[in-house]
Amino acid sequence: MQDNSLNGRLGLLCGTSIVTLALSMGAMAEEDPSMMMADAAGSVTLLDRITVVSRTGDSALDTLASVSQISGEELERRMASNANDIFFGVPGIKVYSNGRPAVSNINIRGLQDAGRVAVIVDGARQNFHKAGHEVARMFWLDPELVQQVDVIRGPSANTFGSGAIGGVVYFETKKAEDFLRDDENYALSLTGRYESNGSGWTTSAVGAYRFNEAASILGNIVWRDYGDYKDGGGVRVGHSGFDVLSGHLKGTIKPTENSELTLGWTGSRDEWSSKATRDYRLDSDMFTGEFKISDAEEKWVNLNIKGAINDLDLRQTDTGTRPGTTGYDLRTSSLDIWNTSYFETGLFAHELTVGGDWVYDDFTSKTGNGAADTYNPTGTRSVWGAYVQDKITYDWLEIVAGLRYDSYELEGSGKSSGDRFSPRLSVGVSPFSEGALSGLQVYGSYAEGYRAPNTSEAYITGGHSFPGFSFAFLPNPDLKPETGKTWEAGVNYKADGLIQADDTLRLKAAYFHNDIKDYITIPTFPAMPGSECASLGHTMCAQYQNMYSARIQGFELESRYDAGHYFAGLSASIIDGHQTDRSGVRKDLTTIPSASVTVDGGMRFLERRLTLGGEVQFNKAPSGSSFAKDYTLVNLYANYQPNENLRFDFRVDNLFDKRYVLPIVDTSDGVFAQPGLTVKLGATVRFGG
Repeated sequence: MQDNSLNGRLGLLCGTSIVTLALSMGAMAEEDPSMMMADAAGSVTLLDRITVVSRTGDSALDTLASVSQISGEELERRMASNANDIFFGVPGIKVYSNGRPAVSNINIRGLQDAGRVAVIVDGARQNFHKAGHEVARMFWLDPELVQQVDVIRGPSANTFGSGAIGGVVYFETKKAEDFLRDDENYALSLTGRYESNGSGWTTSAVGAYRFNEAASILGNIVWRDYGDYKDGGGVRVGHSGFDVLSGHLKGTIKPTENSELTLGWTGSRDEWSSKATRDYRLDSDMFTGEFKISDAEEKWVNLNIKGAINDLDLRQTDTGTRPGTTGYDLRTSSLDIWNTSYFETGLFAHELTVGGDWVYDDFTSKTGNGAADTYNPTGTRSVWGAYVQDKITYDWLEIVAGLRYDSYELEGSGKSSGDRFSPRLSVGVSPFSEGALSGLQVYGSYAEGYRAPNTSEAYITGGHSFPGFSFAFLPNPDLKPETGKTWEAGVNYKADGLIQADDTLRLKAAYFHNDIKDYITIPTFPAMPGSECASLGHTMCAQYQNMYSARIQGFELESRYDAGHYFAGLSASIIDGHQTDRSGVRKDLTTIPSASVTVDGGMRFLERRLTLGGEVQFNKAPSGSSFAKDYTLVNLYANYQPNENLRFDFRVDNLFDKRYVLPIVDTSDGVFAQPGLTVKLGATVRFGG
């Protein structure tokens, strides 16, 4: 039933996509191309920017994998107040906070929590996980600090460390070279924004200074003060407000012509509540460093070294029946080293990457009486790996072959360890060398990923009680790691001057199929007489176990057409998934997001100083959700830049005030609808010299 439904929706979606894209392109073909030269050139540069996640200098479109990039221009247009707003319309990825916008949990292709999606900021892993009735995988980064975001869907990003069976989200923060213009030695910008829903205020300041051609520095500070928002039904969502103070410093030094050192710090203090009797405060400090060096010809030596320390200190204060403060501290240390060499063997060109990485999580929890939180036990996790990958090209043929070795060790109330080899093979063919189809590439890919359990999954203990019902958590140090195996078939297409002289079209589409072995979840089961649960007076037991195999499949489309005066985009994501337990019983996965189609389009006026546009997104609730419904969102946006040092932004989210919920939330803490009608106003003034 699910497969037939997916095929039917794929057919409908493909037809709709082709018609919509054709109509958009047809309308744009009628425009006067007299101002297209500079506009189109700018668009090509933006669309084809090298991705941070590429270790061989590829753009998102040139990669034989499902990769998306969110540029600085798109971030400005979305006027994001938290990470949830950044990824609107990006296929295959959803972010939720379940009524608590201060925290974010990222879902890629139906996988989330416990590190299944690797979230990385300037090389620093974001590994915080807290078991409870709220958002489990907590991630914090203010959008104002971000320059670019790259998303890899699926485990094909096996050069980015262990665990990413769902994919990778890589945030690159701002640096001076992104902010300063070519003729500037210094610059300062000030931004103020207001949001109607929750009466949210944002103030941001960015300053940069270029000492000389070899040294520069940038600083950024952001303050946000948001109240409780109202959902589309006009209901105020209690305790959805938050306060954030974030800061960022990044300096770059070029010791020689072929080397570069970048050092950065990102920190924040976040405060929010989850209910009347529970407050949170987060203090975070993230230190990052990157050193790059190459030989004079950039041929054999292209060495990159990234190191990071990420300190997170979360304080949970309760004032109810069990008053007190519980602290959760996580220090994540990481090191990532790789080198890419470029050479030829006969008719084949090679881009050979060899690297290794290491991540160490040191987690400590402490309640008011000095004991550890048994639901989130103190422990350490060490994960390291090494890999080799060769990108081979010959005229119309491209092959990417890689092999990764992973090893991990957990230590808490017990010890466990494991290791595995994970292969990757991608083959791309460009069958046409001339004409409109010369930019077409068809590829197939197979990749495996490997996720070790975290300390909470392996060593959780304690009891939990409800009226007339109680259960005990049992540790399981013998948990097996999860293994993801993904098949993918895709199309990359790019064309310049397709309909008129200076237009651009970029398109990526892919079908994927992911089988996950030893999927970890936490079932409850009756306490047998004489068992540990029964001896503690509980009627039920709960334990993380390798209960299921999971199967997830779907289709994704992302396209963008730009003709200078006009632009349009179309994206789509359809995902189905189910899990099968050890007895063969099959049921829907509760983390499958809604299927969605997003159309984005707009016009540019006054020599591109004024942009007007809008977005329409239709969402189809998955069959596995008992509470989510279909919904359609309409957003409007505009920006006006009368000169290069002044910019005004305007945006309306959820124009028709629709009430909707995301199907991927954890319902144990309740289900909260997303924000209703929200009007955003912003202004930025810039000084430089």
